[in-house]
This record gives sequence, structure tokens and C-alpha cells, in this order.
Amino acid sequence: MKRTVYITRKLPEEIVDKLSSRFNVKMWSEEDVPVPREVLLREIEEVDGLICLLTEKIDEEVLNKARQLKVISNVAVGYNNIDVQAANEKGMVVTNTPSVLTETTADLTFALLMAAARRVVEGSDYLRSGEWGAWSLMQMTGQDIFGATIGIIGLGRIGEALVKRAKGFDMNVLYYNRTRKPEKEVELGIHYRDMKDLLQQSDFVCLLLPYSPEVHHLIGKEELSFMKRNAILVNTARGGLVDEEALYHALKTREIWGAGLDVFEQEPVPIDHPLLSLPNVVTLPHIGSASLKTRMRMAELAADNMVSVLTGNEAITPVLIK
Repeated sequence: MKRTVYITRKLPEEIVDKLSSRFNVKMWSEEDVPVPREVLLREIEEVDGLICLLTEKIDEEVLNKARQLKVISNVAVGYNNIDVQAANEKGMVVTNTPSVLTETTADLTFALLMAAARRVVEGSDYLRSGEWGAWSLMQMTGQDIFGATIGIIGLGRIGEALVKRAKGFDMNVLYYNRTRKPEKEVELGIHYRDMKDLLQQSDFVCLLLPYSPEVHHLIGKEELSFMKRNAILVNTARGGLVDEEALYHALKTREIWGAGLDVFEQEPVPIDHPLLSLPNVVTLPHIGSASLKTRMRMAELAADNMVSVLTGNEAITPVLIK
């Protein structure tokens, strides 16, 4: 008897075909609309595998409805949308898609850094609006990147990849991580600092750590007050790491110089969100890993995890919690 897999968001046709050759596959068909909660709660009852995205909250309510669920395959490196501990207690395997999005997300992080520093979006809007009347010496001046100091909070795979890009700009690289990594300091030529020192010394602060309740609003009013007045905050990790109200105030009053944000606490971000009104903020719709090649590889890995577990083998990239 074939196993049944439910996919909560539309995936590329070739991925669905691959799964359909082995399993009974059901999929929410609205491409740009998350599966309604009531539909998820209904569909989860009779499936063996679930492929989901960050838009789906897989909490105890969902897990308690699952009568035969064996594996939850998250198409993302992060997994804060899933109650992993509760799933594991019920004998369910949770998987994610690390590694395949490392370089692409590091690219986007550095792109946001550069766009915020050199006022790329603001300059484009200035030109398109017809405001550019004549060239002048101090017009649209931004911040230098080459030779500046970058502080990376969270030295995982993406953090290490960002170091390599920063070194190409001869940047002085500081990092803070829950666990210090002396071998990486030697290998990459970087310097460990505690959080306060990193914030005080960095021209750019980049957040690249996983979200958990313990780091909710890691960057708040006090942390922003430590930063330089010419500093730029870049967040391509999770919106919940930053107190957005405090960030808005710091940017509005020029307590810090600018920000580049790919993530928000509420997504999609409301169009009337205060941060969207500020010219010194570059904002993106959570596209850190959004290259064609990378998103396909993420979907493939999610499918491969599903196949592996449902055919009696070990997960390829299981989520392991301490």
C-alpha cells in the first residue's frame, strides 16, 4: 500500500512527479496563498509525510491531529515554524534543507549591505521621480564598504560564507557566536568579540543566527544604542531577532545610519509598517535563498528526505535538537 504525502505549497512539477512515482501525493494548489489552517488540520489526519514551508505553523494542535505522520520535511534551513520537540516525542522525524542555500543567502546578505550603504534603492527612486536636477559633490553620499568593520552575529555556514565575501572587500571581520570557534578565527582571519563590543566596533552588523525564543528581540533599544551613528544593521535571518519598534526609532532619529531587512516579524509585512516609510531602510520580501538553482535544490532535498524516511532509511538532513 502506497504511503501518502501532503505538500502544503505548490512545488516544481518535476519534484511532485518524483514523489508521485512512489507515493500518493496531495498538494495545496494555490501557489501564492498559504494553505488555510482548517485545510491543514483536516489533511494531516491521514498522511504519512508532510512537506511544508515556513508559512505553516506545525504546532501541537497539528501534530495531535496526525494519526500516522512519520516525517515532516521543511523546505527551509530554519525550523522555528515546527515544534520539533513535540514531533520527536511522537516519533516523527523533522528535516530541513541546510547547506544548499548557504552561498545564495550570503550573496543576498552582502547585496543588502551594499545597497543600504550606497543608498542604491533610494538613488534609483530619486532618479525615477525626476528629482535629479544636476550633479553635486555631496549628492546621495553613502558609507564606504571597502576596509570597514563588519560584525557577524551567528557564525554558522552562512556566516562563514559572508566572511569570504567581506574579505574580498578587505573588511575587518568581527563575530559573536554562542560557542566561540578558535579554529575558524585562525582559518578565516576573524576576531571574536562579545555582543556589546561587536556592536560598538562594527560599521555593519549582520544577523545570521537561527531564531528561537531565547533570542527573541536580541537587538532592541539597548543594543541599538551601542551601535555607531554611521552603522548599518542587516537582517537576513528571522524578523523576531529585532525589536522593530526600537529599530524604527533608532533609524528615524538617526541613532544608527541605516538598515537592510529581508525578514520581518509579520510576513508578509503590512504595507503601512513604519519601517517601510523610512528612506534609510532597504527592504525585501524574504528572498534570501531565492535563486532558481537554490530553490530547486531546496525542494529536491526536501523530497529526498521524504523518500528516505518513508522507505525505511535515515533522514539525510534531520533536525537535531539538544
